[in-house]
Amino acid sequence: MMGKAVVAVLTLLLISAVGTRGKALPRSAIELRCQCIGTHSKFIHPKFIHNVNLIPSGPHCKDVEVIATLTNGKEVCLDPTAPWVKLIIKGILDK
Repeated sequence: MMGKAVVAVLTLLLISAVGTRGKALPRSAIELRCQCIGTHSKFIHPKFIHNVNLIPSGPHCKDVEVIATLTNGKEVCLDPTAPWVKLIIKGILDK
């Protein structure tokens, strides 16, 4: 008798699991920590930078993070206090 009840409950759970739809969360909702472990402060010529992502400080991380995607696909965390990085950020914000 106990075995039939267990089978019935498991069957109901499987049916309810099949009927639900999963939803992927955006990366920022999943990552609850800083993206950058270390930063790169040496100058990178702008022709080698494909994209720059500016992540403001918040509950996930106390620091502002600047992540540059290079033309070769590599992502590099830039030091937001470096003078040349400040110029890039200013240029982005002025657009």
